[in-house]
Amino acid sequence: MARKTITGLYQRNGIWHVDKVVRGQRLQESTGTGNREEAEQYLIHRLEKLREEKVYGIRRIRSWREAATRYLVEYKDMPSIGLAAIYLEQLDPYIGDLPLTHVDDESLAPYIRDKQKPGRTSTGKVKPGVAPRTVNIALEKVIRVLNLCARKWRDEEKRPWLDTVPMISKLDEKRSRRTPYPLSWEEQSLLFSELPDHLRRMALYKVNCGSREQEVVKLRWDWEIPVPELDTSVFLIPSDFGGRDKGSGVKNGEERLVVLNTVAKSVIEGQRGLDPVWVFPYGMPDRNGKATPVHRMNDSAWKKARVRAAKKYQERFLRPAPKGFASIRVHDLKHTFGRRLRAAGVTEEDRRALLGHKSGSITSHYSAAELGKLIDEANKISATDSRGPALTILRRKAG
Repeated sequence: MARKTITGLYQRNGIWHVDKVVRGQRLQESTGTGNREEAEQYLIHRLEKLREEKVYGIRRIRSWREAATRYLVEYKDMPSIGLAAIYLEQLDPYIGDLPLTHVDDESLAPYIRDKQKPGRTSTGKVKPGVAPRTVNIALEKVIRVLNLCARKWRDEEKRPWLDTVPMISKLDEKRSRRTPYPLSWEEQSLLFSELPDHLRRMALYKVNCGSREQEVVKLRWDWEIPVPELDTSVFLIPSDFGGRDKGSGVKNGEERLVVLNTVAKSVIEGQRGLDPVWVFPYGMPDRNGKATPVHRMNDSAWKKARVRAAKKYQERFLRPAPKGFASIRVHDLKHTFGRRLRAAGVTEEDRRALLGHKSGSITSHYSAAELGKLIDEANKISATDSRGPALTILRRKAG
């Protein structure tokens, strides 16, 4: 008599997977084997475990994939959920089928090793592995999900999905972290002279108001608020501003007040009339008169400009450009703004307000007098050349 075939198994990429409804509960997972008999034994074992859960109340051990899926569903409205989904998708081939009790440093080691391993681009160029910070963001997602399993999520008998959360080791970021590089006035002049016009205007605005990259490229006219008492205006970026990804929000979750010094104001005035929506539109408006915003400042044009600027630096000063200048980032413009404020004697409290750092104050409730004071402080660095406050930066010599 032929042996009865167990149903609920199917093969994918050479591995047998389970897809079966048992007592009203759908069971979907990998058996981890390409052998049919071993897969059947696995399924028999899982069915017995499910029976024990129902009959004797033994807690079901859930897989990492089940927990990760619940996290994505339960926190779907979280501003950064899109980014979280990317990291969880990257982790899935490594730990997706594992029981929650088996997610630890040992099971995460292959993921960390592969992410740090150099690879190649589609054109064949060698690309370095990801930075420790990038790996740590993924590990933080693992810790977050495991904490929910232990502290929040419960089964039908009110038992936690996981008894204890293992200590997940993160990578040391200090050795690889790039230090900020505030520009000197001469370096700013060299860099800005090499930028295309649309990037130069955004960069000049950014270095004079301390906005983050996406707060510049997605700046909208309907965020502008006139301040007639001071014959000027400010921008108030809403806390739910989407940034590069819709719904990503302002970094600290608060409204962001942007005060304009005379240079930033002149840039804004020069942009009026170009587009009814975007302050820094990209290209010409379409047939409906609508333009699109720039996606990012850190594009190929920026990277080519800094190469040319580094070359001019060497020609002018007869020495190689500092490494930080040769690889200057868009975010370094914000650091430059902050360092210049400090060099000009602006107080820490006012620097925090001008840089948009979280302070607990309600930014939309500033009085005209308070705004006037902030504008005066921002104007202490309102210059486009070395007439601004001297900024002495201690740097080690190369070599």
